[in-house]
Amino acid sequence: MDNYPISSNSLEKHYHINGDYFGQQYKEHLSDFHVWDQKPHAGQWILFPQNVGSQLSIDETALTNGELYTIVTNKAGKGKKGALVAMIQGTDAETVIEVLETIPEEKRNTVEEVTLDMAHSMHKIVRSCFSKASRVIDRFHVQGLAYDALQEMRIAH
Repeated sequence: MDNYPISSNSLEKHYHINGDYFGQQYKEHLSDFHVWDQKPHAGQWILFPQNVGSQLSIDETALTNGELYTIVTNKAGKGKKGALVAMIQGTDAETVIEVLETIPEEKRNTVEEVTLDMAHSMHKIVRSCFSKASRVIDRFHVQGLAYDALQEMRIAH
């Protein structure tokens, strides 16, 4: 337990405590949540410019109840600590661009490659925010298109 993040509810059975109450107490009194510099806008977006690397990925995902978020990650982080660059509510290109442009331009110019899907809005975001980066289409989307085309040919014959 010392080396892995766990929920406060999972501590209930080990320490015979109320996990919900412990989680609330941690958030309200033990953590730095109330002095977090991103707290005022964290409901709409969070940004970690220190995590920008030479290779990024951008994609949209639905978390709960169909809420869409645009997520920018650093590939070098491999999904662990330091991987998240930005998480922005919605997929509107203008909104995402506005948030990402708060990262200093010299930092954004260090990005060499961004992996993205074929959505026009994602291309617009990358072109605007990471203008010096090469855009690489996510292979899963390319494979999906190839599979769909092959399926159409099978049906036709």
